[in-house]
Amino acid sequence: MKEPPGHREFATTQWSLVVAARPDEVSETRARKALAELCRAYWYPLYAFVRYRGYSSDDAQDLTQAFFARVIETGGFASADPERGRFRSYLLGMMKHFLANEWHRAQTQKRGGQMQFIEWDALDPETRYAGASKESDDPEQLFDREWALETIAGALQALRDEMETAGKSQQFDALKGSLTGEDALRREEMAARLDMSEGAVKVAVHRLRRRYRELLRAAIAETVSNEADLDDEMRYLVAVLRRR
Repeated sequence: MKEPPGHREFATTQWSLVVAARPDEVSETRARKALAELCRAYWYPLYAFVRYRGYSSDDAQDLTQAFFARVIETGGFASADPERGRFRSYLLGMMKHFLANEWHRAQTQKRGGQMQFIEWDALDPETRYAGASKESDDPEQLFDREWALETIAGALQALRDEMETAGKSQQFDALKGSLTGEDALRREEMAARLDMSEGAVKVAVHRLRRRYRELLRAAIAETVSNEADLDDEMRYLVAVLRRR
């Protein structure tokens, strides 16, 4: 029977590929690809962290771009310690070290330079930052909050894609509020909108929540090295989102 997401051998996750890399071409290529995929999910939390440290929008974009380019091009994963487990903590620590050494003053690649890791103009990160920066007065807490929101957004998008593939886009749109607590319809309203019985809606909501938890757990599993760290990260994500 196929294992559900989040219940897998950790040796096959993205983060495990990174920390288990060996100096042979095949292993290193796989590790670099895995690292690049992980980093793409963390660009905005790191941008917000750098921005909150007092850098201008342009400088924060250049620094984040240069940081990712340096990590990927130089095999920055070589110093990773699988016993420490969490990609989130590892990446933030590397960024702190990067900024503390002011490596960027001489090395930053300007947008449009040799390596374009993120197409900034299409993302408008400053608009997002303007709202996010009001949520915390600490750059590390801001990073954690944006990490949590980015992780949740990824799981929701994966669930939306699955429902669309199954021809259930309308059902997802009607029931998604039950996952986030935002604009949630009452069950009788959901039933009327979907032309379903309230009992059928109850079952559909249960299944949607269960699949959402599986996808969220699977997303976090890609960034840790063992089951204990996965459980800790799940609890931490919830705690971060409850902060005010």
